[in-house]
Amino acid sequence: MTNPFTPLVFDPAAPGRAGRALREVPQAERPRERLALRGPGGLNAAELIALVWGTGARGMNVVDLAEEALVRHDGLTGLARASDTELAAIPGIGPARAAQLSAAFELGRRLLADWPTGRWTIRAPRDVAERLILQMGRLEREELRVVLLNTKNAVLRVSTVYQGNVSSSLVRVGELYRDAVRLNASGIILVHNHPSGDPTPSPDDLHLTAEALAAGRLLDIELLDHLVIGHDAFVSLRERGVAFGRSSGAP
Repeated sequence: MTNPFTPLVFDPAAPGRAGRALREVPQAERPRERLALRGPGGLNAAELIALVWGTGARGMNVVDLAEEALVRHDGLTGLARASDTELAAIPGIGPARAAQLSAAFELGRRLLADWPTGRWTIRAPRDVAERLILQMGRLEREELRVVLLNTKNAVLRVSTVYQGNVSSSLVRVGELYRDAVRLNASGIILVHNHPSGDPTPSPDDLHLTAEALAAGRLLDIELLDHLVIGHDAFVSLRERGVAFGRSSGAP
């Protein structure tokens, strides 16, 4: 299989797979047959995308088309971040295939954010970040979410409490704990994003954390962490010893 991260030159007359219709590819090498034989884990990214699209374009079979899309966007991560307009601009893709791919990526994001009540246990900040970074990392405006935990650090709910400017002067601390009180949660984790992509905590982030810590002590609901999400990374204020103090333990 051609490495999807190596630039390809598509010549319909060239030997090999490039430029061949999928019907000319040996049956055992076609994505659907490989899926049946190996399962989805045995297919590479181009083959999985090929299954979503189903058909290729003029002079390029569907796997070649998927590989070209991966090359143009520096791999699967870049492709997942591309807008419908950017995807549709790739020769051979167009609006319909762009919409199919966007829908597939969105399903993946929603699955990552689908917290199974009473079963998903948080052991470290990364357990939260990895489920929310794909969903929040590329938002064009700030969102503040609250992860509610029971006494065993199992997730009860993830609530979105603010959209827009997440500023300590605008956020009402009582809103952060409203659902926690209703559900009798024992702890919460704050998560918000920086649309700039830089997860470095701002002075406002530190101030909000300090206020939330104080309110949690009064309510006997522990603020376990505050995560700031960027495009490809996150910062745990607890791990950094910011606002929480370095003596505090992790979730």
